[in-house]
Amino acid sequence: MNEVPILMPRVSGCSLALPCSPDDERTCAKAPEVASVRVQLEMQSLWQQFDQLGTEMIVTKAGRRMFPTFQVHISGMDPAAEYVLLMDFIPVDDKRYRYAFHSSSWLVAGRGDVAAPGRVHFHPDSPARGAQWGKQTVSFDRLKLTNNLLDDNGHMILNSMHRYQPRLHVVLVDRSRNSQRYAHRNFCTFTFPETRFIAVTAYQNHRITQLKIACNPFAKGFRTAEPKNRSANNSTADGHRLPLPWNLLEGPSLTGTVRDDQRIRDEQHLNWHSNPHDMNLHEAPLSYNEGMDYGTDRKCRESHDHFYSTPVFFTLPCQWDG
Repeated sequence: MNEVPILMPRVSGCSLALPCSPDDERTCAKAPEVASVRVQLEMQSLWQQFDQLGTEMIVTKAGRRMFPTFQVHISGMDPAAEYVLLMDFIPVDDKRYRYAFHSSSWLVAGRGDVAAPGRVHFHPDSPARGAQWGKQTVSFDRLKLTNNLLDDNGHMILNSMHRYQPRLHVVLVDRSRNSQRYAHRNFCTFTFPETRFIAVTAYQNHRITQLKIACNPFAKGFRTAEPKNRSANNSTADGHRLPLPWNLLEGPSLTGTVRDDQRIRDEQHLNWHSNPHDMNLHEAPLSYNEGMDYGTDRKCRESHDHFYSTPVFFTLPCQWDG
């Protein structure tokens, strides 16, 4: 009978961040409060999608948040013990990269730049008891990346066009008098290979851009408007008789003789501004009386025919005489 493989979430166990001497196993042993800690990466499938394309993270002088956000679920902590969670970023190698558009791949461009000053980002809830950390997903959504070497906001300083590996550190709060002596026993480091990324100042791979726009809830302004929403907006605009920008650009959506005449006048007006020396365009009457009551006195309407300006998005009040 064939067995069906079951996909299990990736769970990372404690790993040593410092080399240990094989002759002294006692000093390498982790404290029981951290040795049993397990960390599961949230949104693992999304991270894997980005990793297959070559994840890119924007770095700016002001600092930019990561997407996908680094989120984990932690288990195995001592409920009564206190822990501090922090993150740092280490270079994957000593190389600098460039993106080859003809092959849609990253290539080594040479030796890497001098490493930026090492920093760590403390989770704002630190320190907290193990019972609190295990209650819910731990999110590092306040972490920001920057390429400003003089940054004084505590952001993580990275070099553009270099590859980095995020690391999570779980540190046990030891309040004993000789805690420094056993500091190496009181922490554990966790890494997930699918969270590696290349720091960039602008996205190089257009597929990364599309995936971030599609998945990032804060990038909804870059998505194409749905046809239903667009038609609803047009019907609202028609109800108020307002020439909205997309109505001026989308000719087929304009209905009615008045709106067609207004669009023609706007196009003539724009052409006149682009070539003010063309005398033929000067003969075209320009007015912005759409939406006004066409039963208004002729003298009142003619008082607006001398306005030559860019198309406005409201109806001028007919209250001026002469």
